[in-house]
Amino acid sequence: MADYTNGDYQISTDPARLDLAAIHAYIARSYWGNNRPIDVVARSLQHSLCFGVYRGAEQIGLARVVTDHATFAYLCDVYILEAHQGRGLGKWLISVVAGYPLLQGLRRWSLATRDAHGLYEQYGFSRLSDPDRWMEIYRPTPAAG
Repeated sequence: MADYTNGDYQISTDPARLDLAAIHAYIARSYWGNNRPIDVVARSLQHSLCFGVYRGAEQIGLARVVTDHATFAYLCDVYILEAHQGRGLGKWLISVVAGYPLLQGLRRWSLATRDAHGLYEQYGFSRLSDPDRWMEIYRPTPAAG
């Protein structure tokens, strides 16, 4: 586990600090996690490397990384609450995630974004180099369970 401080804000990888209710409240209203059930959010957090962003005890952001810690990482569920945006916290969060020691040397990172390409490009992300090779199964409403 690691902790990082920037003024009044802290990023922590301690899973015990994650506020499931706060995370679910944001993700369930986001364009990518619209109406995602809380049990699905809970399972996703349990099986991921999570970077919680906090101001005091309040969770105000998150980045979740699905990874094998050896070759691949998928960056997802990245957010900073609107009331805390415009302070460089999103850039700081991505910088911490990209520099996290256990994620160095991975062959491939991926993510999906509708409107934050410019942010992620600052950290080395680009459009797929060979999109014809990528495939997916997409279920807009995954089954609970």
